Amino acid sequence: MKSPVIALVAFLCLSASLFSQSTDPVLMTLNGNPVLRSEFEYIYNKNNSTNALDKKTLDEYVDLFVNFKLKVEEAKSQGIDTTNSFITELAGYRSQLTKPYLTDSKVDDDLLLEAYNRLKEDVDVSHILVRIPANATPADTLKAWSTIQSILKRLQKNEDFAKVAKEVSEDPSAAENNGRLGFISAFRTVYPFESMAYNTPVGSLSKPVRSAFGYHIIQVHARRPSLGEVLVSHIMKFTTKGDEASNIKAKSTIDSIYQCIKAGDNFGDLAKKLSQDKGSAVKNGELPWFGTGRMVPEFETAAFALKNVGDYSEPIQSAYGWHIIKLIDKKGVASFADMKADLERKVKRDERANRGQQAFLTKLRSDYNYQVITSNVVEFSTLVGSKLLSDSAFIAESGKLTKPLFSFAGKNYSQANFANYLAKNTNSDKSIASEKINEKLNAFVDSELLAYEDLQLERKYDDFRFLMQEYHDGILLFEVSNKEVWEKASKDTEGLDKYFKAHKADYTWEKPHFKGHVIYCKDKATFKVAKSIVKKADADSIDKYLRTRLNDSIQYVKTEKGLYVQGENKVIDNKIFKTKDAYIPSAEYPYVFVVGKMLKNTPEDYTDVRGLVTADYQEFLEKEWIQSLRAKYPFTVNQEVLKTVKKN
Repeated sequence: MKSPVIALVAFLCLSASLFSQSTDPVLMTLNGNPVLRSEFEYIYNKNNSTNALDKKTLDEYVDLFVNFKLKVEEAKSQGIDTTNSFITELAGYRSQLTKPYLTDSKVDDDLLLEAYNRLKEDVDVSHILVRIPANATPADTLKAWSTIQSILKRLQKNEDFAKVAKEVSEDPSAAENNGRLGFISAFRTVYPFESMAYNTPVGSLSKPVRSAFGYHIIQVHARRPSLGEVLVSHIMKFTTKGDEASNIKAKSTIDSIYQCIKAGDNFGDLAKKLSQDKGSAVKNGELPWFGTGRMVPEFETAAFALKNVGDYSEPIQSAYGWHIIKLIDKKGVASFADMKADLERKVKRDERANRGQQAFLTKLRSDYNYQVITSNVVEFSTLVGSKLLSDSAFIAESGKLTKPLFSFAGKNYSQANFANYLAKNTNSDKSIASEKINEKLNAFVDSELLAYEDLQLERKYDDFRFLMQEYHDGILLFEVSNKEVWEKASKDTEGLDKYFKAHKADYTWEKPHFKGHVIYCKDKATFKVAKSIVKKADADSIDKYLRTRLNDSIQYVKTEKGLYVQGENKVIDNKIFKTKDAYIPSAEYPYVFVVGKMLKNTPEDYTDVRGLVTADYQEFLEKEWIQSLRAKYPFTVNQEVLKTVKKN
């Protein structure tokens, strides 16, 4: 007698199987391989959408689908799916398709919208920077944190921000600008700085914020709607800092140029001749479009102050020299839809790029019950901290460390797994400071989580599974069809000739055609010799005979070969079809004659209509191939399941 527990398990398994079959039953079987209704529905509805020009009935499409799957089956039987080229191509498509599934798309979308909204508003800021070295140790970070906190306390006691910035900020520009950056917008600074600036109220100090450069304290002075962008040209005279003589000379020159502009001289011509900014001078002084925070403040202020196209400024001085600026055009912030592609490119280039994936990884840690065994991490860290990764002793010892470091989705990852990752992803000639182990471990966890999730995509997402199946089958279909039909038809000259002769009546013409050569000669002597050669030469050898016997370093004769109807070639029209329009010879090749034959209604051989014959021969081969495949591979279609196919 069966155990009640075993019977219950068997019943549950059977129920699950029946439920699965009832929700997505097998529609057809080809060579023993099942095709589920969902796959057919996906392909059928995709190819019979409202925009499709050539819609098929369901029964018609079943026939097409069966033919398609039989060709894929043949490709697999030929081993095409095991070739390196197929595997590489499919992997490339998969790599592209996985990207939207391995990130939090909502976070990505929110970042685009956040950036767009920030572009609509400028923020006027000052900052104080305490730098942190690129390869900072925890001690370096702690020291910088203590310093920035002491500076914050001074500012909270109402010490003047500009004075403190000039005194302690490690931004080199603070000595000149007292920490004042002026108006900034999105993408003009590193992302953590930008976010803190936009999230700090006007008149307030920010909390210390860390960027790739170090810790910042930001003071927000004002906010304003974005000024958009301007397109300007300028004329510039450079000055040398601290050189009063060069400043006086540049000012005198720019004033003279200004008077010329006022007198009506062309701005672009003056810029081209006199501007010392050579990059823009060659373009009549024109600079690229720019918005807030792209130019030095004096230049930016003067450029945005110009109201009307064509207006120009009085000479203005910047840290680099003297300028006269002319307004060419202005534009406000474009719509989100118009800017979306550009925003996506910019987001991918800054620190925002991995925010969506980091949010996604955080979710995966939760979904897959990620657990870290801290004691085993400490043990491993102790070993690593005292050895070079290339050290044979380390390699030997780490291989013996089999304790689990972390687990997720029911799988353990050992210390040895991590050691192998470090060997591949770290300079093996160096040791790793113990404080860096957690950073490296997180990177290892992230890579394993993404790799694991990648393997789950077909199971979790129907649309991904269908797309991958479509690419898989599409590549195989192309390769096997090219081999069995397309390339075969184009190269099979014997088969083309045989097919043409059997179907010659299908290729009749309404108009007569002349088949032959047009021969152009440089002089009368060449003309006579060419005619003599042509009389003795086989029609297929005329080009070769004339070229080898008459041409040397000078081309004495040229030929054209073709199949012509009236109106396609003026020489043929004149000499064969006897049209009234006289052919006017060229001065270089004044002597012309033709040789060939008239074909009234029917081509002479398949080469006269090669394109048409090749297409028809391909269709013939396709039909024969499908018949052989239907005989070779057994298939059945479940008509009851077919009746349940949903049409969009």
